[in-house]
Amino acid sequence: MIYQIIIAGILAVFLVNLILNLRNLRTPDRNSKVPQPAPLISVLIPARNEEENIRTCLESLQKQDYPNFEILVLDDNSSDCTAAIVNEMASRDERINLYFGDPLPEDWAGKCFACQQLAQKAQGDWLLFVDADTIHEPHMLRSVLALAMELNTSLLSGFPRQLANSLPTKIVMPVIYFILLGWLPLWWLHRSKTPKPSMAIGQFFFFSKDAYWNMGGHEAVKSRINEDVWMGIEVSRHGGRHIAVDLSTVVSCHMYRDIGGMWHGLGKSIYSIAAMAPLGLAALVTVAYFFYAAPFFWFWNGFFVNSEPLLWRGIVVLQIAVMLFMRWLVDNRFREPAISLWFHPIGILFYLINVLYSGGRWLVGTGVTWKERFYSKESTVE
Repeated sequence: MIYQIIIAGILAVFLVNLILNLRNLRTPDRNSKVPQPAPLISVLIPARNEEENIRTCLESLQKQDYPNFEILVLDDNSSDCTAAIVNEMASRDERINLYFGDPLPEDWAGKCFACQQLAQKAQGDWLLFVDADTIHEPHMLRSVLALAMELNTSLLSGFPRQLANSLPTKIVMPVIYFILLGWLPLWWLHRSKTPKPSMAIGQFFFFSKDAYWNMGGHEAVKSRINEDVWMGIEVSRHGGRHIAVDLSTVVSCHMYRDIGGMWHGLGKSIYSIAAMAPLGLAALVTVAYFFYAAPFFWFWNGFFVNSEPLLWRGIVVLQIAVMLFMRWLVDNRFREPAISLWFHPIGILFYLINVLYSGGRWLVGTGVTWKERFYSKESTVE
């Protein structure tokens, strides 16, 4: 009984933290004005084997109503038609520029090296790094610049809307924001008088040019597979202000299109976390199990296997109700598929199994493959 009360109490704390986060997350305003004179924004897109996504991404950027921007795409040694698609579009739009990446040095992670090369070619006062699988509303640049200037940020990142087409991705993907917003006290981090890292999601990084180079650019995190988290840390370490915002009204992303891509993509991130902090990862997966998965087991056990006391069963029902209410708050805010809420235990189970699998690969030194590049336990990239 005491155990169940403790779980319910901590879930209530998670709920309060989640509500505070959602209340304090800023959203870009579509009615924002263009500053005069309008600074040049460099939109930087690292692209490796992105023929499925790159055209849609570029077409959405071409429709921006902001008057002064350039688009730089770096083909990162793709083996598909990525470069041909970009070159064809660049021939009809002088704002689009195609570059070809140098061979990857051994001590660099692939995306970091691609972004560093792009930044060296950029002319803008602001640098916007976006993934090739993102789609942008016409007022994105205008509204994001206005918000970044209002908040005086060195780095603005945040939460794009995650698109899901297949049933597995609809069930699993919304769990990410549910976990992040339930655990991280973003409302407190953003109000801190001393710079603190916020939530950095690499699908969208908006830097002031000076702040980016002040921290050393992507070279500061060149060996990190999860470069987005470390970029946020480096910005704060150099005295910059890092803010996470709700980007779901201006940016959407096809992060993963099927269960295979989702399994390997999440596994890549988890492998990197295991390499950096194996005990921390073990602690996180333990917390996730006891607070987000175990209540469903106890519900089944208490109602259908054993005859537990009425109060005990009521507390377990309360745990599940709080959890599902949290899911509803997040899913409603970011317009996630409704089906994910009803398959919540399956979504959580997917992450738990992936952690065990990917953490096990790091433990035995199997390594991980991402974007046709292999990162081993013995390499300098983690």
